[in-house]
Amino acid sequence: MTAIITGDIINSEHYKGSKWIKDLKAHLSQIGKHPTDWEIYRGDEFQLRLPPAQALQTAVHIKALIKSVKGLDVRMGIGIGTETFTGERVSESNGTAHQRSGRTFEALKKQKLNLAIATENEVYDKTMNLLLKLALNFMDDWSQVSAEIVALSLEMPEASQQQVSKQLNIQQSAVSQRQKRARLDLVLELLDYYTQTLKQQHT
Repeated sequence: MTAIITGDIINSEHYKGSKWIKDLKAHLSQIGKHPTDWEIYRGDEFQLRLPPAQALQTAVHIKALIKSVKGLDVRMGIGIGTETFTGERVSESNGTAHQRSGRTFEALKKQKLNLAIATENEVYDKTMNLLLKLALNFMDDWSQVSAEIVALSLEMPEASQQQVSKQLNIQQSAVSQRQKRARLDLVLELLDYYTQTLKQQHT
C-alpha cells in the first residue's frame, strides 16, 4: 500500500513562487527523492508519494508551511491504495492510490474543500472526511503565526514550549497562546486517530 498526495497552492498567482516554493521543496526533499517520490509541476501543483501512515501528518504539515505565507493556502487530495506501475516520475506512475488521489483532488474544487482522503473503505472515508471537514473549520482560518507554530510543533514533536519559544524568539506564554489559538491539541488528536484507525484497516 502506498499514499499519493496531489495538491495545488491556492492564490499562488498573486505571489512570487520563491515565497513558498523553497520551503515546500525543502520539506518534500526530507520525505523522498525528486522526481520519483515528489514533483512540483505547472508552477503551483505538486504530487508526492509516501507511506500511508505519514500521509495525513504530511498534508497538515504542508498546509501549515504554506499558510505561514500570508494569503496562501493549499488544496490536497490523499489517495491510499496500490501502485501497479512505477514511472521515472511520480506523475507518470499509476495504480489505485494515484487514481484515488487525482479524483479526490478534482472533487475538492467542486466541493470548495481543501483536504480529503480516499481509501478502499468507503465507511472509513466517510468518517475520516467528516473529521477533516470539521478540522478545516479552524485550519483554513489559521493566521500566519498559528500556521508557523503548527509547522514547528510537527517538525519538533518532542520540543518543550521553552525550546519552541527560543526557536521563534518569543515568550513561553506566547507559545502556549499560539498553540491554543491554532487548536494544536485537536490537530494532534486527529493525527493520532488517523494513524490508529488506519492500522486497523490493514490488519
